[in-house]
This record gives sequence, structure tokens and C-alpha cells, in this order.
Amino acid sequence: MPRPTIQDVAREAGVSPATVDRVLNARLPVKPETAKRVAEAASALGYHAAGLIAQRLDRDVPLLRLGFLLLKGSRFYRQLAQLITETAAAARDYRITVLIEHVGDTSPAHLAERMRALGERCQVLAVVSVDHPLIAVAVADLKERGVPVFALLSDFATDLRAGYVGIDNLKAGRTAGWLIARTARQTGKVGIMVGSHRFHGHELREMGLRSYFRENAPDFEVLDSRVNLEEPSIAYETTFGLLRRYPDLVGLYVAGGGMEGVITALREEGRKGLIAICPELTTDSHLALTEEVITYVIGTPLAQLPAELIRVMALACLVGSADVPSQSFLPFTLYLPENI
Repeated sequence: MPRPTIQDVAREAGVSPATVDRVLNARLPVKPETAKRVAEAASALGYHAAGLIAQRLDRDVPLLRLGFLLLKGSRFYRQLAQLITETAAAARDYRITVLIEHVGDTSPAHLAERMRALGERCQVLAVVSVDHPLIAVAVADLKERGVPVFALLSDFATDLRAGYVGIDNLKAGRTAGWLIARTARQTGKVGIMVGSHRFHGHELREMGLRSYFRENAPDFEVLDSRVNLEEPSIAYETTFGLLRRYPDLVGLYVAGGGMEGVITALREEGRKGLIAICPELTTDSHLALTEEVITYVIGTPLAQLPAELIRVMALACLVGSADVPSQSFLPFTLYLPENI
């Protein structure tokens, strides 16, 4: 077989021979996606300079080291970590090294320590964290060292962090209130469960729920919030306690983690007519919806979140965090048994 030529590579890539020459010899700028097509065509054909083209491509594409500190144990965060890795690997405009760590201890001191340690190895961080003065100090320290920090899913250190990426938690809470008030069979008590009072996102969801009932459905009584520390076992016991103490409980909103325990308790107790709302669509909540153990899921759009997160983190690396939007609100998704 004759050795492939520049013309063969151009034909395979759908570009002109002059474009292949520009990629090979770096004569003039070429769009990253075009250069990648040329490199893939050269490699597929066995073109003798395919290695040099790949080197040129690697040299021209920025190398980014992105760090992510997520919570441990939840299927939602394991799924998010996988999607972040896949999205980073598919990026065309950057070469991205991803460092993902999961933390089980959400105490402010421990989170701050893990943030500083991860910041030593990355150019920018995205963190799921409580909002606390110790976290603010850690964010300030990292900012001073040139490592911007993004709040992921739940906001913190709003005057110091580079930006927030997630849903509008206040609107999510008000939506939960609307759903319970409009679809409950009768008025009664409404329970709310949070992971921690220090998670800003959980607090906003609770505020949204209470404000909706206060303004639009005052005949319902919203109970004091219960804290489950993001632990399914605690959420399980708490749910049983609510169901047995309040026979007139008509709604339950899980504003944070631990929903696996809530679902197990609801399935075992079999309370009919209870409007139960969970925060994310996972294999557990998907099955619970199909069985009508829970009524609704107000979920983070996982298909969009990693791409937007990597986009703003890359922007902070390349042009500085001053040019990054302070808030990136993604539209949440409402799931019910008939649309999953």
C-alpha cells in the first residue's frame, strides 16, 4: 500500500491540504476542533507525521488541573463524579486532569483542611461544603494563593468564592411547597428534613418551603426541621418518628441527603396519601417513584451540571475569576411517576 499523503489526511478529515499543512507546521492558527479532526485522521490512516501532529495539538491546548471535593456515600455523588470524569475526558479545548475526592466528615474544620490539601495540587477547586467561618478562611487562603474556589450545589463564603454552580435552592423549596399544597388530599402537618443547618442550600430550600405556605397555604402547619447529617440511617429513624408522632402528616420534603433512609421507612410504613418529595433522581428514588412510595423528585440536571462546572472553572484558570459569573443557576427537573 502506498504511504498516506497530506491529501489523503485532508480528504479523511474533510479539510483542505493547506489546513493539514498549517496543523503540521503550526504556520497559522487552526480551530481546536479542526486540528483534532486532522490528528484523528492522520492516526487512522497511519500517516508518518501523525505523532508530530499529536504533539502540536497537545502543545497548543491548555493543560488544566481541576479539583473536586464531593460528599461520600451517596449514589448521587458517585454518579456526579463519573460524569465529571467523562466530561473532562471529552473536552476539546483543554487537556484536563481531574482530581476528585470524597469526604464523609462534613465538620467545618475537616472540610477546610481537605480543601487546603487539594488546593496544593490543583489550579481551581469546586467544593460541596457547609457554610461556616472556617470555610470562609480556607477559601480566602486559597484565593490568596491563586486557587479560586467554586461552591457546588450549596453556596458558601459568598463574598470570597469565585462562583456558585447549581440550582436555585430557594425556588426548589417554594416548588416543593406548591406541590404539597396543591396535591395533598387535605390540610395538615408538613415535615422537612435537612442534612445540616450549615448547608446554605438546605436552609434556602427550607426558607422557600416555609415562605410558600406562609403566603399561599396558611392552613398547613410546617413542623420544625429535622437534621439527618446526610446519613440514611438517621433519616430512616427520623422518618419513622414523624410518621408515628403525627398521624395528620400530609407532606414530607427531604431538602438534603439521606433520602435512601427516608424511602426505606416510607416503604415499610406504607402511609397512603402522604406527599413525599426527594431531592435527586437516583436508582433508589427512581424505583420509589415507580412504586409510588414517593410522589415527586426535584432534581439537579446532571446532564448539564458537569459541563457548566468545567466551563466556569476553566474560565477562571485562563482569564481569572473576575470574569466568571458569580452564580450559574441551572434549571431543576421535576420528576413524577408518569414522566420517568
